[in-house]
Amino acid sequence: MEWRDTGILLSTRKHGETSAILEVFTPERGRHAGVLRGATSRKLAPVLQPGAQLDIAWRARLEDHLGSFTVEPLRSRAHAAMADRLILSGLNAVTALLLFCLPEREAHPALYRDTETLLDLLDRQDIWPLAYLRWELSLLEELGFGLDLRACAVTGSTEGLVHVSPRTGRAVSAAGAGDWADRLLPLPPVLLGAGSAEDAEVAAALGTTGHFLTHHIAAEMLHKPLPVARGRFVDALSRRARRK
Repeated sequence: MEWRDTGILLSTRKHGETSAILEVFTPERGRHAGVLRGATSRKLAPVLQPGAQLDIAWRARLEDHLGSFTVEPLRSRAHAAMADRLILSGLNAVTALLLFCLPEREAHPALYRDTETLLDLLDRQDIWPLAYLRWELSLLEELGFGLDLRACAVTGSTEGLVHVSPRTGRAVSAAGAGDWADRLLPLPPVLLGAGSAEDAEVAAALGTTGHFLTHHIAAEMLHKPLPVARGRFVDALSRRARRK
């Protein structure tokens, strides 16, 4: 059994003296693991950083075996990530969420394309938080919990949308909220493709998307807590917003 694909490195963990178990995200094979021999060599070790783009070949005797990888580095993103602590924490959030949310060996080509686009923007510190927010919306959509922000769930109006239902993920207008307003999540304009997309507004929007990741994905679907890396990124973004 064998295949070849491009992919994004999500994690490595030591395996024996010179090998490592890699987890990668590929367009055709989804999240996939394998053993890489010689991973600690001078040639490979520096490029096996989370977010790296790799040409990957996998081989195993049977399809359900762990199998072994051979890899060729295509593009390193370590320099862009290490240049800014906020961006590095964001990269860690992306890889942690993919490892946490995606079932093994299930293809998600649309999410893969969105992830590759996001990681290619790591050197754009000015727009990266907004790009990350859009990626997180794509992740929720891919997992079946996409937000429906087109119109008010109560009145059908497309005007005055300021809340999100924490149960359904649908938008709610100020008029439609009524006495339930204090039980609803905020709907910052940036989630509607409007507003200034300043750090504070993006952080507020991530509070809303985080509700669905925490309660619908982590608690209800996977029954374990959300990765701490995601919270660290949101905290770092909030701190940067306060300094501006």
